[in-house]
Amino acid sequence: MTQSSRAIALSLQEHTESSSGPITLNEDEALFQQQLQHAIEISKANVQRGELAQSSASTNTFLSERAQLEKERRERQKRLRKAQGLPDSDDDLRAVSDEEDLGQPNAKSSKLGPSQGSFFWDGEWHCQKFWAIDIAFAILSSFALDIPWIYSLFDPSSPVIVVAQPDSNGKASVKNALPNWIKTTPFLRGGYGCMHMKFMLVCIAMHRSPAGSRLYRKSHTVRLAGHRKYLPPLPKEAPFNRQDNESFPSVMKRVLDAVNVLPALSTMLKQDHPNLPIKTTEQICTRWDWSNVKVNLVPSIAGKHEGWPNVILTGHVRLMKAVRYMGFRTGKGSKEKTLELECQGSSIGSYTTQWINEFYHSAKGESAEDWLDKPKSRREKLPYPVEVKVLFPTLATIRSSQHGERGGGNLFFQRSYWEGKKFPRQLFYDSRSKAGKTLMHTKMIVGSISQKVATKGPQKEVINIDTDSEDSDSGEEVEVVDANVGWIYLGSHNFTPSAWGTLSGSAFNPIMNIRNYELGIVLPLKDMAEVDNLACFERPPRKYGPDDSPWIQEESIYFKPRSS
Repeated sequence: MTQSSRAIALSLQEHTESSSGPITLNEDEALFQQQLQHAIEISKANVQRGELAQSSASTNTFLSERAQLEKERRERQKRLRKAQGLPDSDDDLRAVSDEEDLGQPNAKSSKLGPSQGSFFWDGEWHCQKFWAIDIAFAILSSFALDIPWIYSLFDPSSPVIVVAQPDSNGKASVKNALPNWIKTTPFLRGGYGCMHMKFMLVCIAMHRSPAGSRLYRKSHTVRLAGHRKYLPPLPKEAPFNRQDNESFPSVMKRVLDAVNVLPALSTMLKQDHPNLPIKTTEQICTRWDWSNVKVNLVPSIAGKHEGWPNVILTGHVRLMKAVRYMGFRTGKGSKEKTLELECQGSSIGSYTTQWINEFYHSAKGESAEDWLDKPKSRREKLPYPVEVKVLFPTLATIRSSQHGERGGGNLFFQRSYWEGKKFPRQLFYDSRSKAGKTLMHTKMIVGSISQKVATKGPQKEVINIDTDSEDSDSGEEVEVVDANVGWIYLGSHNFTPSAWGTLSGSAFNPIMNIRNYELGIVLPLKDMAEVDNLACFERPPRKYGPDDSPWIQEESIYFKPRSS
């Protein structure tokens, strides 16, 4: 027995099912990866000592051990699925059976197409051996682009549409960028604002491999990047519902139309790609099964949006709709819940008390109509909500980061904002990554909701309304009745008016003005453990102290303009 064989055997003995009770599917996968990595490390060590340098027999032994690990893993998963009442992995979940792999079609498996779930299990794609994937088509979007570099990562024959920032004139355009690649830009009024969306929509073609074998079966599957879900094609294309403004694919269609994808599609179809899996943006809604996508899509569409049917579809009012849909509306009166926001971003805006309260009102799931019903003079004089925490790194945090001040080139704040007479410096908290000394460009909002009731007399558990705020009333005590629920936003929106929009007009005829194109997702959180797990920053964040100063890029010696 080789040294790697002994190591694998010992590792397997240490993790028998009887050692500490049953294991889950995720734990089983982690165990398999741990065992495999252990074997690989030992094999590398053996090569360095010369034991395997010239030994093809030893290489074959390791490969057979790898195959044995895979076989044992599948057997464990089969037992676990059976015990949990889940489909059998060797049956219903396999795209191709063992007999089919050997060129002997299996009657049962041959009846299972992608739409019946043979490639998919709970939204995750299970690709079996002898199957390969190609990118049949992709739509990519980003503010900053290095197209030659991205192009090098794709097969040159794969058709791709790239959504990008328009020129300074802000005009929409469609241009050939590279062979099989089209660059499209949306309209920006007067050239102001950003096409700031980051997303990838990838159509995958699955086919039989190795190369040179006959095309066995092929279908186009949508991969929703960032959500870790594959969307299987529907068995039959569904009719397009023009009345649907709420579902994920309908919102995605609206986003694609807004950023000028439709004319780019038409151009590509007329050129060398008449068989694209997506010929119109409507087919986003009609050709694939989106039922496994459980998150809410929240876009900001640049421009002036007037009237409730338009305002409700974009910016922070769209966030309000998502919060309500998830059941996290805070309510009013004696039963009103408290929402605490932790807003992490890479760019700070010019804040006013009216805008912060406007955003906070929507984040609570409360109607923008109620907000606009209040007199404007009253809205302009509201105090800043202490429940809103704005996370941005201090100068000290930047200097202690991995690359020091040199690494702060993508974090933006202006000294004139910070020193403004009414700027909410009391809302600022240091932004520290859970990844250690790495700086964050992440845009995230964590919304934690709790029910708080004023108490009298001795209580089992009391806390201050705002334990982190220096301005809080330390004498007021509350009892936590229903806590540890909330939601999280992740996407391209910085915590700025340009990204989320500003409301004006009246409750009868509202107007939403937005400078940027932005896109993000909102999903519910069930408890504080999940909040802490998903947040990219250290929690609770530390409030700025009297000696703290925010990072101001232009004041660093590494970013000051050079004198002529």
